[in-house]
Parts: sequence; C-alpha cells; structure tokens
Amino acid sequence: MTTTNETNGGNGRAWFMLLLAGAFEIGYALSVAGSRAFTVPGWSISAGVFFLLTLYALSVALRTIDVGIGYAVWAGIGSVGAAILGGVLLDQPLTPVQAFWLAVIIAGVVWLKLADRARADGPGARA
Repeated sequence: MTTTNETNGGNGRAWFMLLLAGAFEIGYALSVAGSRAFTVPGWSISAGVFFLLTLYALSVALRTIDVGIGYAVWAGIGSVGAAILGGVLLDQPLTPVQAFWLAVIIAGVVWLKLADRARADGPGARA
C-alpha cells in the first residue's frame, strides 16, 4: 500500500499528522461533552471545528500509514487524552483501574509506532 518514497520521505510527517489528528480528536470529544448534546452554541461550534480538523489530519496521515494502525493510534490518543483531560477540565473521575488500562493503551500505541519503524527499516525495505 505504501511506496518506497512515501515510507522513507513522508513517514515522519504522516506520524506527526496522526498525532495532530489525535489532539484534534481530544478537542472534539471534550467539546461534544461540553456542548451538552449540542445545546450550548460555543461548545457545539467548537465540536464542529475539531471534527473537521481531526478528519482532515487523519486522512492526510492515512495516505502513508496503514489504516488499521493509523486508526488504532488515533483512537488510542483520543481515548486517553479525553479521559485524562476530561478529569481535569470537566471534573470527570478517573479511577486507578481506568488509569491502568489507559496506560495499557499508551503502551500499545508506542509499540505500534515502533513496529511501523521496524517495518520501514527492516530487511524488506528498499533505500
């Protein structure tokens, strides 16, 4: 699915865009929560803007990163970020058990990134 030029030249940019998409996803999730079912205009507009930004950044990242990996990382970033910032900004509780499983998600995202790097640098990769 990815070509040699995309893997070597655009992989760093793609991962940056994926991280950016994850950050926008956090903003979207928090805005949806703050909109109270889209009844608060400011939060509702914010949710719409973050929704468009996350879709754009994700689509750019998925030009290079396989969709299964990209979507898993994007969803993981959004889940963990929304859980942590939801506790800080929206007074939503985060139990130790929830924190543990969020740490498992973070570890999975890191391993997916490392696996992508190993694939790009591995014996099948061309220079």
